[in-house]
Amino acid sequence: MAHMLNYNLAVPDVDDAGVLSALVAEGDELDVLVGAVDDWSLPTPAPGWTVAHQIAHLAWADANVLGALRTPDAFGTELGRAEAEGGEYADRAAAAGAARPRPVLLEEWRTGRAELAAALRDTPWDHAFPWYMSKVTPALMTPLRLMETWAHGQDVFDALGVAHRPTDRLRHVASLGVLGRALSFAAVGLPEPADPFRVELTAPDGRTWAWGPETAAQRVRGSAMDFCLCVTRRRPWSETDMTATGEDARKWLELARVFL
Repeated sequence: MAHMLNYNLAVPDVDDAGVLSALVAEGDELDVLVGAVDDWSLPTPAPGWTVAHQIAHLAWADANVLGALRTPDAFGTELGRAEAEGGEYADRAAAAGAARPRPVLLEEWRTGRAELAAALRDTPWDHAFPWYMSKVTPALMTPLRLMETWAHGQDVFDALGVAHRPTDRLRHVASLGVLGRALSFAAVGLPEPADPFRVELTAPDGRTWAWGPETAAQRVRGSAMDFCLCVTRRRPWSETDMTATGEDARKWLELARVFL
C-alpha cells in the first residue's frame, strides 16, 4: 500500500489530465487479465503474495480510501491499526482477503473500485481528507491509486508471464515518480540534492515526456515503462534501459520510489 509523504502538489481545481478515467481503465485492464485466470494461488514476485493477495490488497486499499473520504473521523481507527501492526499491516490484510473464495474477492474488488471512482469523481478535487502520514486530496489520491493499480498489476502480469503493454496512462505514474525524488532520498535518511534534475522519458507512442530544466547537469533518460518500473520498485534500474548522468541522478535511480 502506498504510504506516502506530502508531495506538495499544486492542486488543480478539476481533473484536467483525465487521471480518473485512466484509473478506471487501468483497473479494467487488470480485471480482464485476472478474470480469465482460474488459479489465483500462483505466486507473484512479491514474497509470499499470490495473485489473490495482489487483488485483495488493491480491494482493501480502495476500501480504506473510501473510508477516509466518507468517514474521516472513524479512519483514525485504521491509522491506529497501521501504527500498531507496522510492517505486518498490509501483509495481514492481503492474507485475509486472499483467503476469500475467488468469485467473492473478484466481486468485492470490482464493486469497491467502482464505488471509489464515483466517490473521487463526486468530491471536490482539492478537498483534503486523512491518509497515512499526511492529508491528501482527490487530485493526489487518484494518481496514487492509478500508480498502485499499475504496480500491483505488474506483479500479476509477471506471475502469469504476460507482457504488460505500456500505455499513455504511465504519464501519471511517471509524474509521481518525478515528484517523489525528495521522498526517495528521505526514505534512506538523505537530504534531497540541491541541483536541478532533467528527466526525459520515451512515451509508448514515441513522444518525449520531459520534466525539469533542459540545462540541468543531473539527467535521467529512458523509456517511460522502465522509469515507472524503477520508481515503483518493480525492477532495479540496472535491469532497465534507464541511463543517469551525474552522481545525484545515479543515486536517485538506485533509491527511486513513490511510496514508503
